Amino acid sequence: MNRRRMLKWLGFGGLATAAGLGATKAKAGNPYYNGPVSDHFDGTTFFNPGGEEPRGFSDLLRWQFGESRASWPSSFPSPFAGNVPDASVSGDALRVTMIGHATMLIQVAGTNILTDPVFSDRASPFGFVGPSRVNPPGIAFEDLPQIDLVLLSHNHYDHLDVTSLHRLRSAHNPLVVTPLGNDKIVHHDVPTMRVAAHDWGEAVRFRDITVHLEPAHHWSARGLRDRRMALWASFAVETPGGKFYHVGDTGFHQGINYRDAAAKHGGFRLAILPVGAYDPRWFMAAQHQDPAEAVEGMQLVNADFAVGHHWGTFQLTNETIEEPRDLLRASLAERGVAGERFRAMQPGEVWNIPAGIA
Repeated sequence: MNRRRMLKWLGFGGLATAAGLGATKAKAGNPYYNGPVSDHFDGTTFFNPGGEEPRGFSDLLRWQFGESRASWPSSFPSPFAGNVPDASVSGDALRVTMIGHATMLIQVAGTNILTDPVFSDRASPFGFVGPSRVNPPGIAFEDLPQIDLVLLSHNHYDHLDVTSLHRLRSAHNPLVVTPLGNDKIVHHDVPTMRVAAHDWGEAVRFRDITVHLEPAHHWSARGLRDRRMALWASFAVETPGGKFYHVGDTGFHQGINYRDAAAKHGGFRLAILPVGAYDPRWFMAAQHQDPAEAVEGMQLVNADFAVGHHWGTFQLTNETIEEPRDLLRASLAERGVAGERFRAMQPGEVWNIPAGIA
């Protein structure tokens, strides 16, 4: 593969970035986690029980070189850009501000929570190539309120950005809650970061908030030789302002994880769900749900409202920049769900989540 073709491949984004291919030196065994065998850990790698493994390198090449992708604009400005949030919210308020991709500010009961913080210009292991932002963060880093808690769902580069975590440690010193193994990745670059790493089914108490780590159907990698060696998760969060469910990335997986979360937690005021990075379906379906599946997931998890993310900031896959939002609206109408209940949010957009369905 010549240099031009390699740069083209990395520039496509896709799993060259989301999987972190080619980013770290190979290590023997599992460099991140050493623990007992379980129903989703075989002693070396994690897996989705009854699920599908990610496709291999040959399929990645087939996708990257055998298919075309939509052309995204170099700039996709948000009408909500430049938001400067309040210091906090109180009472039963639950406020979400989109920052970009899977990064959101969630404000509830005097606590400020960030999800999968990426403030860097590229979602990539490289500073010179890989998917670049087509809009700036909806809240500038310097305008963030005091950040108390970070929910870090998995280690792909569009979710775990050590540069952003280093800045957060220096400016805010939040607690990072993340699945098993990701603490080693974070501490390699940010050794003084406060990190609580836990397995599916475990919980972390922070002030008057309880964060439950629950299954998602996904995978992990930072390099060529660490595939599925750190765990991935969703979060069910109990707060004085109600429960919310946050998913960084997931395949639909026949709705199994949504049903289980509803059965365990009894439904949610808000679900925060990915709606983008799903095309081509033959490659992405097992790991990234599409907008129609996100709507079904909202219903299965018994959520009153939902926020759609993972679209409109970094081009990782083949779909057009606005297709996720368009398909989401069509899917809501098809399933008879009011459009105002599920928003595909743009950077800087703020939503004060209603207390219940009117």
